[in-house]
Amino acid sequence: MGDAPVHRSILGVDIENSTSSLRTNPVRAELRRTLYALLAEAAHNAGVHEEQCDPLADRGDGVLFLIHPVDEVPKTRLLTSLVPELARLLAERASRLPHAERASREMRLRVVLHAGEVHRDVNGPFGEEIDLACRLLDAQPLRDCLRQTRQPLVLAVSEYIYQEIVRHGYKGIPRENFRRLLRVDVAGRAHRGWVDIPRCAADWSVPVQRGVHGSLARVHGRAAG
Repeated sequence: MGDAPVHRSILGVDIENSTSSLRTNPVRAELRRTLYALLAEAAHNAGVHEEQCDPLADRGDGVLFLIHPVDEVPKTRLLTSLVPELARLLAERASRLPHAERASREMRLRVVLHAGEVHRDVNGPFGEEIDLACRLLDAQPLRDCLRQTRQPLVLAVSEYIYQEIVRHGYKGIPRENFRRLLRVDVAGRAHRGWVDIPRCAADWSVPVQRGVHGSLARVHGRAAG
């Protein structure tokens, strides 16, 4: 990339409860390998090819996945195909786990989608837009949303993605499902984030708790008011 920034779609993922005492180092290693494999499979199934992406950037218990701004991979596809496919693969994996192993080996994710100008050096990507994506991904209300549901992932989108993509109601992107729950500060400025809980068709676990969107609305009132 050199000194000049380049535009990227920024998909970030983090594993829930990665530091749980139930997860030994070998289990953490397994989850890391699985996360990379599932991301690669979800991207392939969604038609996002390796040459259209930067190398994955490791975050310890998560990954940053940067996609080039090519016509073959519009941002809509990330919301209509890649994220739902990742949720499906997570659900299928969970359905195969013995019940006794779910507490330690089940993998659920917080996911963020943003886009903007990115720098890279020998140590990986950096810049204000990377910082914003990571702040949204780590926001406590997003963690709360995942804890309140049994779906395999929760999705946050930045204000940029919401305004440019979600609010237009493109086919397969249910804008009514997104709630403005997140507020983070980056470089002295406040930024909003919108949250959805994609519904996975697989019958893999206990149902979503009733009233979870009501709970989200209450979080919304506290976080975004």
